[in-house]
Amino acid sequence: MSNVNVLRAVENIRSGTNVYTPLVETIVNAIQAIEAGPEKNGRVDVLVHRVAQEELEGGKPPVESFTVTDNGIGFNYENRESFDTLYTDHKIEQGGKGFGRFTCLKYFEDLAVESVFEDQDGRKKRSFRMGKKTDIIVDEKLEDCPEGEIGSRVTMRKVKGRGFSDKQIKTIARTLVERLLPYFIDNDYQCPEVRISEIDGTDRIVLNDFVSNQLAAMIQEISLTNGEIHLGDAERPELFKVRVFKLFAPRSQRSKISLVADRREVTDTAIHHYVPEFIDEFFDEKSGEQDDRDRNYIVKAYVFGSYLDASVSVERGGFEFPKYDDLLHPVSQSDIERAAAHVARDALGGEITARQEKKQKQVREYVESVAPWHRTIAEDIDLTPMPYNPSPEQIEEVFQKEKFKQEVSIRQQVERIISETDASSLEDGLPQILGQISKTSRNDLIHYIALRKHVLTLFARSFELGDDKKYPSEATVHDIIFPRKGDSISTALEDHNLWIIDERLNFTNFVNSDKPLDGGTSERPDVLVFDTPVLFRGDNVASNPISVFEFKKPGRDDFVNPSSKEDPVQQIIRYVNSVREGRYRTPKGRPIQVADNTPFYGYVMCETTEKVKKWLEKEKQFTPMPDGMGWFQWFGNIRLYMEVLSWDKVLRDAEMRNRVFFHKLGID
Repeated sequence: MSNVNVLRAVENIRSGTNVYTPLVETIVNAIQAIEAGPEKNGRVDVLVHRVAQEELEGGKPPVESFTVTDNGIGFNYENRESFDTLYTDHKIEQGGKGFGRFTCLKYFEDLAVESVFEDQDGRKKRSFRMGKKTDIIVDEKLEDCPEGEIGSRVTMRKVKGRGFSDKQIKTIARTLVERLLPYFIDNDYQCPEVRISEIDGTDRIVLNDFVSNQLAAMIQEISLTNGEIHLGDAERPELFKVRVFKLFAPRSQRSKISLVADRREVTDTAIHHYVPEFIDEFFDEKSGEQDDRDRNYIVKAYVFGSYLDASVSVERGGFEFPKYDDLLHPVSQSDIERAAAHVARDALGGEITARQEKKQKQVREYVESVAPWHRTIAEDIDLTPMPYNPSPEQIEEVFQKEKFKQEVSIRQQVERIISETDASSLEDGLPQILGQISKTSRNDLIHYIALRKHVLTLFARSFELGDDKKYPSEATVHDIIFPRKGDSISTALEDHNLWIIDERLNFTNFVNSDKPLDGGTSERPDVLVFDTPVLFRGDNVASNPISVFEFKKPGRDDFVNPSSKEDPVQQIIRYVNSVREGRYRTPKGRPIQVADNTPFYGYVMCETTEKVKKWLEKEKQFTPMPDGMGWFQWFGNIRLYMEVLSWDKVLRDAEMRNRVFFHKLGID
């Protein structure tokens, strides 16, 4: 009689197991029972029990229970005592952990055993159930059975939780074959016949046939040039053997790496975690004369080795060594899986190469059409970790990581060289470092110029008629050139596009935009129309020029009417005089420094209709520029030079200034 807290043992089963685990364990126990006896024609039958009610529309009812029968040696005294002992070492030479039966109670409500075996007093029949309190064996009966057939019948009753998701016999059979494949592919081992069927014997499938007979087309092994991998200590490396298979008609499965211990699959990990090109199914075009179908398949790489056999956990849901590297174990699970993934990659050869070339083409197209600033990085970047069929966001993420990696490397090298006291060492390393700095700087420059092209495209659209035959909001063009409500504190250099008007404005200190310059509520134009000034200058020194801007909504020319109070020329003059009189301060509260000879520049950007042209020439005495798209005037008494520019001229001049850069960078 045992004294074990059975439920606690079941509750402590760690992750890594699933509803197939107890079924696989029971089948393996049946195989081992056959191996231990004299029977030459070993047979294991898996019988599927379904719930009583019929499914709607004539479908198969869900699976409820399983019975596994075998013609092995049965539950003799030795096997019975082993079953009744926690962590028994009875089958330790066969990889037994003495715990597998507890997974039955994790996924099924009950476990019942009936077995006929040969005893010194004759043939006996033993039956019992697995207990759920302190006894592992309960309700045991032992009786004479002179006519009984030697073997065992193990029934797992009523699956727990959400039930058994797979309904079709063929689906269950295939899953079992994948988990037990090492038993069927060992050339030095003759596996007993393992069959699965409905409880009445119908729809029977022989699992061995998946690799040896009529079902062999479902699973095909790929011949490898070298399936051995060596990991760990160079002097005493661990040896692993990899075998790679094609699994056809994979449903929604992904290609995987399966680590095997004692002929049983323990873990399976998606290969695309290590080689992204495995994320999708593969396609086999008419694989042979017997098969004229084009079929999809996935790849499964099985890994064998004594290191795995010795390290499997008691539940067979994982291994005792870590998933990732640590100092205590020479080889981690990820080390093994990564090496096996590379074996699978080489086994697929052309299929993987084609996918890698497709990915490289996608990256090239992204760089050429969307992100030309990455060209220098693209020359050296390793695309292997990048997902297969990457999205633009995923491509950009990889490039940003690589850029950061290069910048960190350059910074470290520069620091190292600077710390060198040997002048010759400094001279030898300097050209290489300067070349790398130049490459990363060139990358940033291309990015900046490309962004300028996008800005100009948006700027052009900001004064075009929309589908509703109306011009965009006056706010649109303003925000493209400079954000409203901004100032030199809240708006950084890279956040405005004043270069559209004049490149020199990139080097000025912004003072105010669309905000009262006196800090109060007076002297502020109507913000609902596009007439708010923007004031710029260099450092707050009296000799530095000050620039004032007036933006008028595209399509609008009513500001030239005699009754209008929004004359942009007068508005700029008024603001220049206000600045000269010392009425305004910088955002930090300091007076704006102005001398008698401080130069002012005024810019009016507007729609230059015939009405506006006539107004400028006849009433404002402005002089037309040679291209006829702008006008200028000098107001000597207040040191103000003013230009009135059409939106088309602003765009055209900006494009002309940047066109040579666009062309040189291949983004025109």
